[in-house]
Amino acid sequence: MVIGASCGNGDYSGPARLPTDGTRYPAAVLIVDQDPLERKQLQHKLAAHCVLVEAAGDLHKAEALRTRCHFDVFVVALGGTGTQTLDWLQALRERGTRADVILTAACADLDTAISALRAGAADLLVKPYRDVQLLSSIRHCLRRRQMLRESFLLRRREAAVPRVAGMIGDSPAMRRLLGLIERIAPTMSTVLIEGETGTGKELIARAVHRHSGRKGEFIAVNCGAITPELLESELFGHTRGAFTGAHCAREGLFACANDGTLFLDEIGEMPLAMQANLLRVLEQRCVRPVGANRERAVNCRVIAATNLTLAEQVAKGAFREDLYYRLNVLTVAAPTLRERLEDIPALVEHFTGLLSDELGVEPLRLDHADFVELRNYSWPGNVRELRNMIERALLLGQLPRERPVSDGGANDEPSRRAGEAALHAFPYDWTLSEVEKHHMLNVLHSVGGNKSEAARRLGVSRKTLERKLNVWNRKP
Repeated sequence: MVIGASCGNGDYSGPARLPTDGTRYPAAVLIVDQDPLERKQLQHKLAAHCVLVEAAGDLHKAEALRTRCHFDVFVVALGGTGTQTLDWLQALRERGTRADVILTAACADLDTAISALRAGAADLLVKPYRDVQLLSSIRHCLRRRQMLRESFLLRRREAAVPRVAGMIGDSPAMRRLLGLIERIAPTMSTVLIEGETGTGKELIARAVHRHSGRKGEFIAVNCGAITPELLESELFGHTRGAFTGAHCAREGLFACANDGTLFLDEIGEMPLAMQANLLRVLEQRCVRPVGANRERAVNCRVIAATNLTLAEQVAKGAFREDLYYRLNVLTVAAPTLRERLEDIPALVEHFTGLLSDELGVEPLRLDHADFVELRNYSWPGNVRELRNMIERALLLGQLPRERPVSDGGANDEPSRRAGEAALHAFPYDWTLSEVEKHHMLNVLHSVGGNKSEAARRLGVSRKTLERKLNVWNRKP
């Protein structure tokens, strides 16, 4: 803040860049000045440059206007009641009013400037000041408010977007997973992802690659979907004439993933003979195509995944122990959906938006009872099963009812308790009034319609509860 007759703000160095095409600042300005002549003149001047200009002769009228209308900038004259004006500005700040304040004064000393600054004033202009100085000050206030809005929206977007792109959820299990991905992604170490079917193991692998900084491609191969005879050629490549039908040389997936990431899905299904070859590649970082005499160096990161417990497979003799220890450098456990029930509303919202556009149907709006049912199910198929259920719901126009609420399995009781603990979670697009309505009605239902007991549990009076019920047209 700069005080002086020649300059109203710190960076004024000439005429302000005012609109020349007849447009006006998108600003609502409130003038507070006891002098009726100055107040009227200033209102007339600002009306040509701002979309809304109101004026008040005292703080009482200014407060009345402020409560009825939103203002972006206050232009307040410090008169004989300067102390009262600064107290009023301080009270505005304490109530959270975000409008910028420009003070004007016939004379001002250092103490006045310090007091104005403490009260939250954005600028102090000493009379007589030029019109261009006031307009320049208003322009800077509006620019600062716009930057604050953009910063706020950016922080909201960053908070809403998961730290690891492509990963949905904010449950404790997902936060641990995202933190682990961020920690291990920049390394070269081999990663082993273990988890049930449908938990998104490939999605985790892609997230690791995306945040690794590696310039090469991400290439995925399902080791259980390729015959043992072709798997070696698929991974390591072959030369021309290496076997019947090899009419031309072909690079393997290890070479294609050079400087990138090779994802070996269902590694537990890999034949034992191939496991020995894979172990050598992991140790030597070289591959030898089928039929070739020389090895070729490769620089790719290997991420393996399995829905089997490899330690048990080793004990059964179905998986090489040395390869298991070579793969088990960094182990990532993909959480089941039963471990992250809090993420169901976010996942439903994500899949609904994605699939409704893909299928060309209207998004489906689920109510609170639907979400309670979803959280009480044990989800043996995990996130993949949830996605398929959302697709069926969009096609049918309602949540499928053929799926039982409980599958009666070993995980039924923990899932039920976790679902009850997550009852507070509502869809993210619900308004506060919708959340209030469903919660109050659920509490009323849980006590058998006893309104006195429901009001006690809700912490409101019975009269308040009855008034709400009447508004919602619900019978007692």
